[in-house]
Amino acid sequence: MVQELPRTRSQGPFPEAAPAAFPVFYRTYSRRGEVVEGQRETWDQVCDRTLAGLVELGNLTDEETALLNRMQRQVKALPSGRWLWVGGTDWSKQPENFSGAYNCTSTDVVDWRAFGLMMDLAMMGCGTGAILEPKYINQIPVIRNRLIVTMAGDIGETPVADRREVTEITIEGNQVTIRVGDSRQGWVKSYETLLELSTDDRFTGDVSVTIDLRDVRPAGEKLKGFGGVANPVRLSLLYDRCASILNKALRRQLNSVECCLLIDEAAACVVAGNIRRSAGMRQFDSNDELAASAKDNLWQQDAEGNWRIDPERDVLRMANHTRVFHTKPSLQDCVDSVRKQFYSGEGAIQWAGEAKRRAGADDRYGLNPCGEILGANFHCNLAEVHLNQLDPKNLKDQEDAFTAAALSVAVLLNHQFQEPRYQKSRLEDPIVGVSFTGLFDFFVIAFGVEWLRWWEAGRPNTMQGLDFKAKEQEYLTRWKDTVHRVVGEYCDRHGLVRPNRCTTVQPAGTKSLLTGASPGWHPPKAQRFIRRITFRKNDPVAMACIDYGYSIVPSQSDKDENGGLLNDPFDPRCTEWLVEIPVEVPWANVPGADEIAIEKFSAAAQFDFYMQVQKHYTTHNTSATIEFREPELEDLAERIYQTIQNDEGYISAALLARFDDLQTFPRLPFEPIDKVTFEALKQQVEARRGTENFHAALSRYDAGEVIEAGPAGCDSDKCMMPEKKPD
Repeated sequence: MVQELPRTRSQGPFPEAAPAAFPVFYRTYSRRGEVVEGQRETWDQVCDRTLAGLVELGNLTDEETALLNRMQRQVKALPSGRWLWVGGTDWSKQPENFSGAYNCTSTDVVDWRAFGLMMDLAMMGCGTGAILEPKYINQIPVIRNRLIVTMAGDIGETPVADRREVTEITIEGNQVTIRVGDSRQGWVKSYETLLELSTDDRFTGDVSVTIDLRDVRPAGEKLKGFGGVANPVRLSLLYDRCASILNKALRRQLNSVECCLLIDEAAACVVAGNIRRSAGMRQFDSNDELAASAKDNLWQQDAEGNWRIDPERDVLRMANHTRVFHTKPSLQDCVDSVRKQFYSGEGAIQWAGEAKRRAGADDRYGLNPCGEILGANFHCNLAEVHLNQLDPKNLKDQEDAFTAAALSVAVLLNHQFQEPRYQKSRLEDPIVGVSFTGLFDFFVIAFGVEWLRWWEAGRPNTMQGLDFKAKEQEYLTRWKDTVHRVVGEYCDRHGLVRPNRCTTVQPAGTKSLLTGASPGWHPPKAQRFIRRITFRKNDPVAMACIDYGYSIVPSQSDKDENGGLLNDPFDPRCTEWLVEIPVEVPWANVPGADEIAIEKFSAAAQFDFYMQVQKHYTTHNTSATIEFREPELEDLAERIYQTIQNDEGYISAALLARFDDLQTFPRLPFEPIDKVTFEALKQQVEARRGTENFHAALSRYDAGEVIEAGPAGCDSDKCMMPEKKPD
C-alpha cells in the first residue's frame, strides 16, 4: 500500500521537511558575486548556471535540456555537488581546472608526479584516493639525498602587482632555491620539486633547499575563479615536515606509511581551519602490517598524564585507511577488522576480487574516498536522484529523474584531461555514477509501516519479507536499467566509449539536506533529531540562521581553560559555531511510525538492505556506513565473511560504533529527540524567526568572503562524527 504524505508548506524550491536546506545551500553551493556583485546566487540562478554549463559541454538537445531543467529545479535529480559549485563558470571551462567538477578521484602512487597531482586535486576540492600497495610504491626510486630546508621571505611580502604566479627553481651545485609561485600550480610545483630533489642523482651530497614564500598571497585574500579565500597558514610547515619524512628513508625506498604521510602533509595545507573533513582514502595491501597499525596509539599520554596526538602522525587523520584483500580473508581477519573499526573507525576490509570482476580488469579496484566508485586513476563523475521527492506510483516521473541524472554524468565524459594517466583511464574505462538518496523514505511511502515493522524484526525471509524484497528489487532493477540505457545511447550518439558500469550510491550527506532525504540507502538517525551544522564564528550564513530562528552553540572544539565546553557562541574564545536545526523526517507522522525505534535497527538488517542495493542497483560499489553495537560484532564479521566466501557481491563497507553505545560525544551532528521535544523546539524557532526570506537576511551580513569554497570531496556520516579521543 502506498502511504499518503501530509501536505506541507514549501520553502521556495525546497520542501518544508528540509529545514536545513537554506543554510546548506547558501554555505555550500551558492557562489557570491556570480550574478550580482556582493550577493549569493539563488537556487534558480544556480540552476541557470549549471544547466548552461551542461548544455554547452554536452551538446544537449532541446528535449534533453528541458528534462534536466525541470528535474533540477524540482530538486528531483541533481548533478554532482562539485558541479553545483563550479559548473558553468569560466573557471570550470579551462582544461587545467576540469578536475574541479568532480567530487573524488583515485590515483595509483607510482611516481613523484602522483603526489603533486593529488595536492592539485585537493586544492580544487576533489577528494583523493591513493593506492599504496607495494607493486605501485616500489616504482618510486630510492631516497639518495638528505634535504636541509631553510625558509626565506614572509608570506605576502611581495606587493600584489609584483607577485609571480609560477614557481621558480634555481640550482647551484648542491644549493637549491624554490621561490613558490602565487597560484595553485605554484604550490604544487614547489611540493613536487622538493620530493624530486630527494632522488635526483645530479647532487653529490646533502642538498640545501631554501623555500621562498614572499610571493604567496596572505590568508584572507580572495581566490578569483574558484571562490573562497587563500589560507596558507600551514604552507610554511609543509617543506620541513616532508624533508624530515624523506630523510628518515635515506638509502632505501619509502614504505607505505611514509608515502601516506607525504600525501597527508600536503592535504593538511589544503584543509582550512581545524574541521576534520575526511576527503581521503588510502588503500594498503592486507599483508602490510606497518600500515595496519599506522594509526594505533595515535593519542599518547605524557608523564603528567595529559593526552596529546603524536605530532609526527597527526596528519594521518586526514584520510580513511582500507586494507585490500586480493585473496579471500579468513573469518579471523573479518573479526579483527570489525573489532578494530568498532574501537577506532579504521581497518575496513575491501575484497578486490569482486571489484575486479565488476570493473572487468585486474587493476581497476581503486576506490574514491567515499568508496562508491571503482577504477584506476579515475575521476568520480556523479549525479544523484532524490527519491524522497518522487511518488512511488509515478513510474514516469522516476524514469525522468534517472534519465536526467544519467544525462548529467554522460555529459562530463566530453572532458579531456591534460594529465596523461587520467586521460588514458577515461578512454579505456570511462567512469560515471548515477546515485540516489532517500531510498529508505521512498520505501516507507511505497510499502507503509509494515515495512518498518519488518525492519524492526531484522528483515527476516518470511513470506511477507520475501514479498518486500521482490518489490524492492523491482524498483532497483528498473532504475539501474534506465541509467545504463540512457548513458549508452548518449555515448553512442556522441562517439564516446560506453562505460560498463554506471550506477552507484554515494553517501549524500550534504545534498540530502536540500530535500530532507535520509542519506543514500541508509535509514535516518531517528524520526526526529537535532541536526547540527558547523560554521566558522560570525559566518554570514550562520548569522542569517540566527535571524531565521535557529539557535547557535559553540562547537565541540571550543573549550575553556578547564576543558569544559563553552556555552556562549559570542565568547571571545569561541572559533566555530554549530547551527542547531530540529528536523522531522517526512513520514514521521504516518500512523504507527512513532512506534518504531529506527535508531535500534540491527546491523544485520542494515547489512541485508545494503546488499539488496549492492546486488540489484549498484554496478560500482555502494557507499555504506553500517552502525552497530558491541554484542553484534562477531555476527557482523561472520556475515561479511560469508558474503565474500559465497561471492554475493560485497566489495567494501565502513563500520561505525553506534554513538550511544561507545562514542559519548556532546553536540553531535545528530541528536535523536522525541515528538514533544521536536514540537517545542520547532515552536521556539518560529517564535524567534524575524524573517521568512533567508536570502534577504543573508544579504545583510554577506560583506566578506567565506574561507571554504564549495562542498567537500567526501561528506559521509562516518566523516561527520568526531574521532574517538581518550577519556
